[in-house]
Amino acid sequence: MSIEHEDWLARTKEDPIEPELPICDPHHHLWDQPDNRYLLEELFRDIGGGHNIVQTVFVESQSLKKKDEAQPIGETKFVHRVSNQNARWQYGKTKVAAGIVGFADLASGNAVNAVLRAQLAASDRFRGIRQIVSWHACDDVIFSPSQPRVLADKQFREGFACLQEYGLTFETFLYHTQLAELLDLAMVSPDTTIILEHIGGPIGIGPYEKKRDEVFREWQSSIAELATCPNVVIKLGGLGMPFCGFGWNKRTAPPDSAELAEAMAPYYLWCIEQFGAERCMFESNFPVDKESYSYTILWNAFKRISKGFSQEERAALFYNTAVKVYRL
Repeated sequence: MSIEHEDWLARTKEDPIEPELPICDPHHHLWDQPDNRYLLEELFRDIGGGHNIVQTVFVESQSLKKKDEAQPIGETKFVHRVSNQNARWQYGKTKVAAGIVGFADLASGNAVNAVLRAQLAASDRFRGIRQIVSWHACDDVIFSPSQPRVLADKQFREGFACLQEYGLTFETFLYHTQLAELLDLAMVSPDTTIILEHIGGPIGIGPYEKKRDEVFREWQSSIAELATCPNVVIKLGGLGMPFCGFGWNKRTAPPDSAELAEAMAPYYLWCIEQFGAERCMFESNFPVDKESYSYTILWNAFKRISKGFSQEERAALFYNTAVKVYRL
């Protein structure tokens, strides 16, 4: 992020709410690109606002992906190496990348076995595969290039079936218009844990602009159906991405946690009601969601949203679900 953006984020500051509450952040990225660096220094600057971030899970970065199959292995090795660089004494108590989620192209069918074995050999913290399948016919909505109906493709299903042998999870980012496709996959694959990222991507731009209530109702129905599959868990986060249409990134100052909580609560509370706290986990999605708010304010919003839940339920939402799903 640029210095200008950091200055913008600093216009709204808060102290952490309930700073002692243990948190496992199950979704963040690391990358090192020209003019776009997000490594330990940047991550710890964000999480250094006072929340008790005990562990994190690294999730593969679409921006780093290349077409050759060796690259995703290199990313896993890179993250394993970076997170081992004296992070504990250099940057505090947080165990970064306690779990690693990488990429393997499941659409390659049974040939993906070689990649899966290589990923497991690259790090003893490797836990699963993430494949983004978000697709929409409207160019204004496209977040990441993909193809329609990837999850139903025969060769993808062959590759997906390989995950069970290695005990690996599958997670994906898609739009609310694709949730029925994920439901079909979950129903025919009950023995593989499926992690839905960013609450299933409710779209708020393009043809869905000014249709938030309509989208919400459609999304609600799809989430309720998906929750009937016990092998599916869901990450509560991602609403800071511009395609969701809240427009926080376009304001003169970021929203505070009270405003975020008010806007996010209907989505996250519905997910918790349908899935139960034991299958839900709050996520930062940093630095992607950093476009709209700071790390400290985001976790304050999560704590505001969950204040009515029991101690056991909150422990699941902030820590235990992630630890269990990723076997940390």
